[in-house]
This record gives sequence, structure tokens and C-alpha cells, in this order.
Amino acid sequence: MLELQNLAAGYRNGPVVSGVSLQFAPGKILVLAGPNGCGKSTLLRTALGLQPKLDGGVLLDGQALENLSPRQIAQKAAFVPQSRAVPRITAGRLVLHGRFPYLSYPRRYGKKDHETAWRALEWAGAADLAERPLMELSGGQRQRVYLAMALAQDTETILMDEPTAFLDIQHQMELMALARRLADAGKAVVMVLHDLCLAMKWADRIALLYGGRLLDCGAPEDLYARGCLEEAFGVSLGRVDAAGGPYYYYQPLTIRGGTEERL
Repeated sequence: MLELQNLAAGYRNGPVVSGVSLQFAPGKILVLAGPNGCGKSTLLRTALGLQPKLDGGVLLDGQALENLSPRQIAQKAAFVPQSRAVPRITAGRLVLHGRFPYLSYPRRYGKKDHETAWRALEWAGAADLAERPLMELSGGQRQRVYLAMALAQDTETILMDEPTAFLDIQHQMELMALARRLADAGKAVVMVLHDLCLAMKWADRIALLYGGRLLDCGAPEDLYARGCLEEAFGVSLGRVDAAGGPYYYYQPLTIRGGTEERL
């Protein structure tokens, strides 16, 4: 399990967000939410040691992150970045790269590696793309392949930075359903999402970043009741109780007399 202890993340000119203490619990979907520039992606990268922390600590399965090698970290936690380079290989070959943390040099894939990679492609809904060059895929298709590569790492924790960014509505819902399946299988799933309504529907907990700090963290319905979402985003959410659970939507705004007012 990943645990952030009073963590400060940012750059040489200072922290973007500080004093963050969070646990990425197995079996749960945790969404990092907040307005643009609040430090969501920076915090996620710092939690995995992809950029240096400014203060505080990170524990991975009870061990300080700085005491673990990159290979040891990659065997415990996988990361799906918001964007990355597109190599000139097939999608199936890229997914096999997820097995690198378990291979010695020179890398030779075994039966288990191929089976794990194929299973990951199926889980991500990308099995039909295995033989296609990555360069020929759409942004949404590539996103599914990169997710499959992370699944092929076979880790207990999966961190995703804006995984729905290039997906249409159908594939957004499929990806969130996959995140639910992964959490139900016992994995800790951590996601940066900009779509607040999507987060409210699928997250077990939302960590709300605002003003350089962790403003609140809790179940979606608790954050809604406390009104902190309106404080952070400057919008109001409406709620409708339905048979499948509550449905959240953005309250419409109109312009009156030069100022914004809710309808």
C-alpha cells in the first residue's frame, strides 16, 4: 500500500501542494480532484518517485520509497501517465514492456509474460489491437493499450493520470467499469480526473486538492454534503437519487447584469 505522510510536491521554486497525508487503500478507487494547477499530477508523480519530493515521506508497503530501487517500485505500483512518446512497435509488443520489472538482461519473455500481457489486453478491451502498429492507433486506442501495459505489470497499486482524457463517453464508462473491477479484485486504484461528475459516480473516496493543500477527503456523498466541492471548483452540483445510486450533475449558470448567477 502507498501512504503519503505530510508530503510536499512541486519544483525548485517551491511546492505546488504540501502537507498531504493519504493512504491508497487496496480494494478502493481514490480520485484526486481539484481545479487546474492544484498539483494533482505532480502529487501522483512524486508518490511514485518520478520526481523528487520537497518534504514529508512516502511509504510503499511500509518501506520508505527512497530505500527501494526503481525495479522494486515498478513491481509494486504501475503508472499510466497522461501522455507519452509513441514508439514504432505493435500494441502487443508495447504491452509486453509491462513485464520489464520481472526480467533480467537481456530480456527474454517467457510463457507467463505472454499470458499476462494477453490477459491485460483483454481486460483493457484492447485485444483486437495487439497486432496493429501503435502509430496507427487513435488517441483513445493508445490509451487503452498503455493501460494494458500497466496491467501487465501485475501490481497491487495502479495510478492513472487523466486516463479518460482521449476517450469518448462510451470508452470512459468502460474504463471506469474496469477500474471498479480492479478495485473489486483487491487492487488500489488511484486516478486523476477532471470530470467531477464521473468522479462522484465511481470513486469510493475523493481527495480534493485546492489552494496548495488537501482541502478534504472522503466519500463523494460526504464531500457533496459539506459543500467543499463548490468552494474548490466554483460550481454547484445537483443530485438526483436513482435506483442505481445518486446521480450528480452541474447546475446551469446564466449571465445576468454582468455577473454569473445560478438558474
